[in-house]
Amino acid sequence: MSETQAAFDRKTKPRRSLGALEDVAVRIGALQDSAMVATRVGSVRRMTCASPAYLARYGMPKVPDDLSAHACITFDALTSSTAWNFSSKTRQRQRTVPVRSRLNVNTAEAAIDAAIAGVGLTRVLSYQAARAVAERKLKIVLANYEPEPLPVNLVHLGQGLMPLKTRVFLDFLTSGLRRRATKGNLLNR
Repeated sequence: MSETQAAFDRKTKPRRSLGALEDVAVRIGALQDSAMVATRVGSVRRMTCASPAYLARYGMPKVPDDLSAHACITFDALTSSTAWNFSSKTRQRQRTVPVRSRLNVNTAEAAIDAAIAGVGLTRVLSYQAARAVAERKLKIVLANYEPEPLPVNLVHLGQGLMPLKTRVFLDFLTSGLRRRATKGNLLNR
C-alpha cells in the first residue's frame, strides 16, 4: 500500500512542480503560475525580535533606521545579510534598511538561539519564533513596520481524480493549519 507523500518546502527559490515522490507540499510565499492547485491556509509574518536582556542593555528600536545602531543576526534564507525590507506604518511603500550583521547563520533555529542569548536582533518567520515569543524569551520589535505577511498554501497537482488518501490528508492538513493559525500562534497578523 502506498503512502501519501508530503513536503514542507523551505527553499528560497520557488519550484514550479512537486517532486516525483510528493503528492502535497506546503509553500510559503507568492506562488508562481503553474499547473498546481493551491489552498490557502494562512500567512506568516516576517518578524524582527530580540531578547528582553538585549533590549534592556541596548534599547528598543523605534523605527527601522534605528537598526544602524544595533547588532543584527542575519539569516540568508529569509533576508539579506546587509539589508532588511520594511513597510511604512501605512504599508503604502516598502523600504530597505541597511543592517550591521554581527552574526550570519544558515538556519532560523541558530538565529533564534543567538537572539535569545542576547547577541542581537534577528528577523525570522513568525511560526519559527512563536514558542520563544510565547515563553517571553524573545520580544517582537518594529511590528508596525513589518512587510506584508507571506501566504501559506498547500499545493497539489490536481490533475485528474485525486486519490482518496491524498484528499483525506489534504483536508487534515488544511484543518490543522487553519486551526493553529487562529489560535494566535503568530501565523496570522
